[in-house]
Amino acid sequence: MSHLKPSLHTSLSPALLHLYNVSNTIVVIIDVLRATSTIATALYNGAKCVIPVDSVAKCIEIGKQIEGITAGERDGQIAEGLEYGNSPFEYPPAFIGGKTLVLTTTNGTKLLHMALERGAGQIITGSFPNLSSVCEYLLSGKQNVILGCAAWKNRVNIEDLLFAGAVIERVKEHFDSNCDSSAIASTLYGDAQNDLYGFMEEKKASHYLRLSGYGLEKDIRYCLTPDIANVLPFYDNGILTVR
Repeated sequence: MSHLKPSLHTSLSPALLHLYNVSNTIVVIIDVLRATSTIATALYNGAKCVIPVDSVAKCIEIGKQIEGITAGERDGQIAEGLEYGNSPFEYPPAFIGGKTLVLTTTNGTKLLHMALERGAGQIITGSFPNLSSVCEYLLSGKQNVILGCAAWKNRVNIEDLLFAGAVIERVKEHFDSNCDSSAIASTLYGDAQNDLYGFMEEKKASHYLRLSGYGLEKDIRYCLTPDIANVLPFYDNGILTVR
């Protein structure tokens, strides 16, 4: 009987995803600020499902067909032609309960579609609000894992790495992780874990500066808070639902 552990790798940017074999692998899409935090929140608050799409035009088209809520951002602000943005606070239970959210974002939904095109075995989405659900699923799955950071327009960012590091810290005993980018994520999280928001602020993280420039500090704090929307968004047949 084999005692080989499954492998765990971290892709620091969508531009690096092609370097990894995603077949027969659980790919975790990580876009902490804010797509995957908002997806978890909408589903936790009772959304029927989330349909992630990679263009504004497709978002509008599908929204009309199914009478869904069309939402998303480009460069941190509500995209032109869409009703709602990418803030978790826009989707309380009274608004989103029972409805379908059609979402497009600068980085996260694009990475999801890249993973899909490359033949990912399974796709889930992760961020601090659903950290425990992600870790429990990875431990129960006993499959190879790629933590896919959505980054910012292919440039590595701090917050997605911090989440990857948080996952690695919790699951590392059960995986073979001979992966320098995972080691970097783990080290960064070790330095930041006592005050993630303070760390982002101190390091002048690019996404922290971008969103705080729009007055969205509350969003940043929420997206860095573990387990406040602790569901597992699982991608199947075009939609994300709670697994």
